Amino acid sequence: MTATILDGKKLSKISEQSIKQKVENLSEKGIKPTLATILVGNDPASETYVRMKRNTCARVGMESIAVELSETTTTDELLQTIKNLNSDDSVHGILLQHPVPSQIDERLCFDAIDITKDVDGVTCLGFGNMSMGLEAYGSCTPAGIIRLLEYYEINVEGLNAVVVGRSPILGKPMAMMLLNLNATVTICHSRTQNLDSIIKNADLIVGAVGIPKFIKKDWIKKNAIVIDAGYHPEQCGDIELDNIDEHVSAYTPVPGGVGPMTINTLILQTLQSAEKRVNN
Repeated sequence: MTATILDGKKLSKISEQSIKQKVENLSEKGIKPTLATILVGNDPASETYVRMKRNTCARVGMESIAVELSETTTTDELLQTIKNLNSDDSVHGILLQHPVPSQIDERLCFDAIDITKDVDGVTCLGFGNMSMGLEAYGSCTPAGIIRLLEYYEINVEGLNAVVVGRSPILGKPMAMMLLNLNATVTICHSRTQNLDSIIKNADLIVGAVGIPKFIKKDWIKKNAIVIDAGYHPEQCGDIELDNIDEHVSAYTPVPGGVGPMTINTLILQTLQSAEKRVNN
């Protein structure tokens, strides 16, 4: 049996059509969903990511505000920029592109974002609310993964899920989201001992460790569900996916799996923030 390909590119295109229609509906009521992107410095990869996000906004009819700050920006200057956007009623979502230059306290700046505009799911308060099952915008990559699983009608309840990675915007929220859906979750990382034996018992594996092909194909048990949240210049992810389709029940390709869902979720959550402005 050939595995189901969890096609994030396909789902994001379907979702964009729905988002576009809802944006038009809001525009008729005088509200233009708006995402503010903050880019500090001139990291080429960050510039590319921000441009992709702004292009997606344009495709669905949203506004995007580009805030570009110099490499020498201080923490206080960035905090003031965030404060100004927090108080701007025309802005529905705020994205601070990671990473920021080393002189800036990134966590302090993330947590300065108004919880109602934290559409990238980066604040400690948002993470806490999400973990406790309260209303919050989820971190976009794990939230996008959950949407992908739901679209393909993959029920994770009762599954042994292994998340390899513990970053504050991917591994940790991914684990909490799966736990909230009644999966039994193990969190591992690059220093976990006997990682291969842990993964061999997993019904669902999420690779989020940031190391190319770190998770080997022969560690993965037959008919497991494989989610690869990594992406590297070598056009590969964190998991060996070569010829994996005959071995697993479902998997995300790299590229075209998790990546498109990350940006789509950011745009969707910006729309939801704007919709709440109408309803409040």
